Amino acid sequence: MKLVKMSLVAAMLMGANAFAIDNIKVSGDAKLLYGTNDSGTMDLFDQGNSYADTAVRVGVTGDLTKGVSFGITGTAVSTLGLENNLVANTWTGAHTAGTGVNDAMWMNEAWIAATLGKTTAKVGRMQLDTPLAFSETWSLTANTFDAAVLINQDISDTTLIGAWVGKGNGNNALTPVTGLGWDDIMAPGAAMTTFVSKGAYAAAVINNSFKPLTVQAWYYNVVNVADAYWLQADWDCQLIKDVKVGVQYANMDPKGILAAAKDSSAYAAKLSYTGVKNLKVSAAYSEADKDGALKIANVATDNLAATSGSGAQSKLYTEAWMNYGYVGAAGAESVNITAEYDAGIAKLGAYYTDVNNEIIGSTHDVTEVAVTASKSFGPLDGTLAYYSTDASDQNGGKQYNTVQAYLTLNF
Repeated sequence: MKLVKMSLVAAMLMGANAFAIDNIKVSGDAKLLYGTNDSGTMDLFDQGNSYADTAVRVGVTGDLTKGVSFGITGTAVSTLGLENNLVANTWTGAHTAGTGVNDAMWMNEAWIAATLGKTTAKVGRMQLDTPLAFSETWSLTANTFDAAVLINQDISDTTLIGAWVGKGNGNNALTPVTGLGWDDIMAPGAAMTTFVSKGAYAAAVINNSFKPLTVQAWYYNVVNVADAYWLQADWDCQLIKDVKVGVQYANMDPKGILAAAKDSSAYAAKLSYTGVKNLKVSAAYSEADKDGALKIANVATDNLAATSGSGAQSKLYTEAWMNYGYVGAAGAESVNITAEYDAGIAKLGAYYTDVNNEIIGSTHDVTEVAVTASKSFGPLDGTLAYYSTDASDQNGGKQYNTVQAYLTLNF
């Protein structure tokens, strides 16, 4: 019997054509990441302190019938054996360990959406973008969710959102698993498990009746873990041209298995200016209360990471360029200054984040300085980044340097 190996794209397209699906679109990307640092006793580009990874993402979308659409996306990650030569580490935690570093392949999106009037329902596996539970897209691969989402826009200038999240393949916030990768986002093998403890409900109202101002209010019931809410307002100030102002407030109230833990809360403010051609600058400040058990950060990944510089990303305005886990921690006072300039030949970025923790003995202090240069060559995007980390809980409290290179081929 002859065995035929079928590519992921071909399998998707054959399945779509069998049902005479309309408006079929195929898209995706292939990514390569290399990084190195001089922490410990090693130098930049030493194999022991370097990591590399590749990821390929292929997606198919189409219309099943009028008002009903679908999406399927597959992802595969591989080191290509680089960990045996140029590097000694991987980046994404989606790999699994065996006799070596195993490749992984999974279906990270498989959803159906239906629209009737101004109401859309979406069910299945998908990316989510909400303030306290979201897909982190900064790495090679993004965590996704098994969820049901309902969106309604019948009220003028208002969006109502309701959602149920049952599973996720992020590194579980309550019971994280130490994987092979350094990014600390994905569960090993990208395995889908119950979201946090017993799933979560979310509801939101987003309104911009006053056109320069967008306000949003989110409520979360993370079953058996916490109730939480997030309030945010972003104002395109008309009093001073090209100035924008934003404010945020978040609170997480533990319950159930975390009933003995104390509330977490934080507020942030941001001022940005875009009055110079091709230049965007901003300054932000945030402060978290001293008693919180949960971080004001993503509850879909490793929120309780004991070591900062990894784990859950925060939507607070002050979030660092790479060292996550600090700005949302209890007692954190944070400042972020950002400047981004399109120089034509490349897009340049400079980012400064400083977190000073008020809690005596806390390990959540960090100063990060990052600079980036990005350039697109048709379908190929490239980014070269350097950042300096001076953190109380990294490298024995000594400053160290990191260099990263990203290549993305879009198709």
